[in-house]
Amino acid sequence: MASQAQESHHPSTARTPEDTDRLFGEYVNAGDLERLVSLYEPTAVLLRQDGTSLVGTAAIREELGGLIAMRVRITMNVRSVVRDGSDLAALYNDWRASVPGADGTTTEVSGGASEIVRRQADGSWRFVIDDPYARSR
Repeated sequence: MASQAQESHHPSTARTPEDTDRLFGEYVNAGDLERLVSLYEPTAVLLRQDGTSLVGTAAIREELGGLIAMRVRITMNVRSVVRDGSDLAALYNDWRASVPGADGTTTEVSGGASEIVRRQADGSWRFVIDDPYARSR
């Protein structure tokens, strides 16, 4: 039981803007949808590759659930962070993902993301706007 209690105190919240991307990658790779969705504010926006928007964690959960179901392996590489001096930051990251196919082949995909994150009242950071393809459309 003690290990379960310790596990619930695992540093699973983003303490810096960069942590949002690091944790995103960790949670995708672990298949942990709940923790993945917890990185988003309740009214966050996630943009799809075609530019359409998903608003709110229910829609984001559904979209990211598909990503988890595909057993994607992703690597996140934060290129730069721009802070406004207080509670907002813009992240620019390059990501690469391996997507296993039903036939045993693996497809490699990549993109250049732009994201806006905000510091929360508890000091953690969450996505406000996540556009994984902003710099690769």
